[in-house]
Parts: sequence; C-alpha cells; structure tokens
Amino acid sequence: MILNSIEAGTGKNFVLLHGLFGAAKNLGVIFRALAPRGRVVAMDMRNHGESGHAAEMSYAAMAGDVVETAAALGVREATLIGHSMGGKVAMFLALTRPEMVARLAVLDIAPVAYQHGYEAFVAGMQAVPLTPGISRARADAVLAEYVPEAAFRAFLLNNLVLGEKPRWRLGLDEIFGAMPDLVGWEVPEGIKPYEKRSIFIRGENSDYVRESAAPAIAKLFPEAELFTIAGAGHWLHAEKPDAVVAALKGFLDE
Repeated sequence: MILNSIEAGTGKNFVLLHGLFGAAKNLGVIFRALAPRGRVVAMDMRNHGESGHAAEMSYAAMAGDVVETAAALGVREATLIGHSMGGKVAMFLALTRPEMVARLAVLDIAPVAYQHGYEAFVAGMQAVPLTPGISRARADAVLAEYVPEAAFRAFLLNNLVLGEKPRWRLGLDEIFGAMPDLVGWEVPEGIKPYEKRSIFIRGENSDYVRESAAPAIAKLFPEAELFTIAGAGHWLHAEKPDAVVAALKGFLDE
C-alpha cells in the first residue's frame, strides 16, 4: 500500500512513523526540528490519517507499506524514527531490511508483546453518533464514558471529521480486529540483529519500556542506547518535545 505522506527539506532522509490512533502530523515537532537537516517524510500508517484501510495490520504488512512508499518517493535509505506502533514498524523494518535503515530511533516501545488493550477506546469512538452536524463537544461527551482522560480524548478526536457527513479518519473496524497483532510482537525465525546504531527513548513515567525489556532490546539491537526523558509519559514527544528533540539531535550528531 502506498501511504499518504508529508515531507519537507532536502538531503539525507528521515522517515517518521506515528503510533496507534495518530497520524503523520502528530510528530510535527520532530518533523520541523529535522527539516533543516535533510529530507523528512512523515507517513500516515494504514487505517490512519489519509492512508487507505485494510484488515491486515501485522507489523510485516505495515513495514511493507513503508518499503513500498519509500520506493515510490525515491527513498533508498533513511534514518527511521517511530513512536509506539510506529516504533515497532521501524524495528521490524530494521531487522528485515537493514540496508534501508541508516539509523534507528524508537520512542517509548520495546520489541516485546504487551498486555495493553485499546478495545475500549475503539468502542468509544464507534459509539459516537455520526449524525450530520454533530459537534465536537457532543462527541467528547459520548467518548468520555469510555475514555476518562480529557487529554487523550482530545487526541482521539483529532481523527473526527465534522460536517454534514461526519466520519472517522481511522479504520476503526480494522484496528479493532487487528488488536492482537498490534499489541503483539513477532519477527521471522533466524533473523539477524540490527547492528547499526540505534536509540530507544522512553518516558520516565511510562510503563512501556521497563528494565525487564532491556535484554530483548540488547538481543535484537546490540548497538542500542537507552535514554530516559524525565517527567514524560508514553506520549513523550507531546509532553516533553524539547527534551525529545534534544535527545534525537544528540544521537544524530554522534
């Protein structure tokens, strides 16, 4: 699948991959910070943003989308930067197509399976009545029954297109059906470690990259550096953007 993408700058390539329920524009702070350094391409993953929808959402399929889209854009090699779900796609691609990945930066995710379930979030969005003229306030009130955190509701509602024919940009049915794949992690047997430099940037207050994940990271990414952003949670690039950008620039400058 050719993914919708936005880009800026010229020179060496950076490819940005967002997390679940996000879109290319959600990594805007990183996009803008790196544009003076090269060509930055941010992609909408399948079932997200303006990209197409498909029932298959394995990490192999999503990595294939990135390969296909990169080829269409003339990107042969790039530094990959991925958050959460996008981080897993980036890791999968680094392991299976290392010649395409100059460096790897993963934001708050590890190469392990998770127990986090997002079915309630999907159910909440599906419960919003897509009636003509529905207001954002009305949608927020319905969603609040499923998602108590106001900030996360606002994040989800970025995907709602209002008007006479309201719709979700997300492929909600497809995401719901693919949830076991999304929280899981599996790479082909016999895969070799990614031996180029990489950095795993985690939020201090997040439980996505615990110390117990360190052996899994070291096994697949032996040249990895683990960096912690103080005071940040899972959405660290939104909560502590300056610190994340500084960590990325430090990594790229080494």
